[in-house]
Amino acid sequence: MADVPLPLSDHEIETRLRDLPGWSHTGQEITRTFGIRYHGGVALIVHVADIERLIGHHADIDLRWDTIRFAITTHDAGHQITEADFDLAHRIDAIAHAHSAKPL
Repeated sequence: MADVPLPLSDHEIETRLRDLPGWSHTGQEITRTFGIRYHGGVALIVHVADIERLIGHHADIDLRWDTIRFAITTHDAGHQITEADFDLAHRIDAIAHAHSAKPL
């Protein structure tokens, strides 16, 4: 049986968010929205999905005509926030930058 990731405290979450400008803690997830046109957003999703497959952790993604929103939580930890969520958020930021997504 795999180890269940340990959820972070609210204080730990807020501390880690200082290293992730643009991300916010809403309920049981961390979220960020970028400005990007639809087809660019599709390419961004494919790139993020490749990384997610490799690390075994996934974001919920909402693509609109000119924005893309990522929401991350750890389902295995009872939909709570863990270190894995912050690792993925850092990776998403780097990929979004490479795709010229605009911080909102």
